[in-house]
Amino acid sequence: MSTNTLTPSRNKTPKPMAEKPEPRRNSTARQGGFASKFTVNGLLILGSLYMVVPVLWLLFASTKNAADLYGTSAYALGNFALFENIAAVASQDGGMFFRWMGNSVLYAGVGAVVGSLISVMAGYAFDKFQFRGKDSLFGFVLVGVLIPNTATVLPMYLLASVVGMTNTIWAVLIPVLCNPFGVYLARVYASSYVPMETLEAARVDGAGPIRSFFSLGLPMMMPGYITIALFQFVGVWNNFMLPLVMLQDQKLLPVSVGISIWQGYAVPQPEFVPMVITGSLLSVIPLLLAFIMLQRFWKSGLTAGAVK
Repeated sequence: MSTNTLTPSRNKTPKPMAEKPEPRRNSTARQGGFASKFTVNGLLILGSLYMVVPVLWLLFASTKNAADLYGTSAYALGNFALFENIAAVASQDGGMFFRWMGNSVLYAGVGAVVGSLISVMAGYAFDKFQFRGKDSLFGFVLVGVLIPNTATVLPMYLLASVVGMTNTIWAVLIPVLCNPFGVYLARVYASSYVPMETLEAARVDGAGPIRSFFSLGLPMMMPGYITIALFQFVGVWNNFMLPLVMLQDQKLLPVSVGISIWQGYAVPQPEFVPMVITGSLLSVIPLLLAFIMLQRFWKSGLTAGAVK
């Protein structure tokens, strides 16, 4: 009698899987990425040179006297006449330059602090409140962004002359308190950084609209407020046409108009040329200080929306 025996099956070792061939890098894409990086970096370098080269020339030229300005190369140091030029600027017209600097600080500081607060309040109201004609009014604000400031100087002068406000500091301060671009930017910040749920919770707790704005809205929009204030400060500091038309008294002029007057004197009197250059260099310092001191607030405003 035969017996059937089951022979155990041999363990078959699995065949190793064939490794997938690495995809070949597309040389065209690699060349395109290099070309794009080269283009972007090249444009950034050109933009940096466009902004830095004039300031470097201003720095080198301020170390020269009138003879060295025309006898040496543009980016060569002079006979270290910087302190002499500063002393000449300080002594000209009994120190009128520093009076102009103080006026510019007053106009730009008040315009930045108060004008930016008005812009933030208006942008907050446009975003969080519902009222009749809201979209139409905001459309007028956008139209104001498109109109250049120089086009409104003559109408504002006529209005100021009617009320007898010309040749006063109010003729410069009041117009700079209105900034349509600041209102537009403030509405963008309000819609991004102030959630309606927070305002609803404050309303439930009994806070009114004004208290909700100053206790919640304004602190949450502080990076946007700083950003708008920086733009406003630079814009008012560089404002030229408005004070030129509104003011006749030299004691009320900002530094931008004052330096232009000295530049007119430099045509028949070449000794004014180093003072114009040195005064221009000194007038840049407050702008640099403002950006350096408020840099961390501005950076937080630019990056606040990137983290949830």
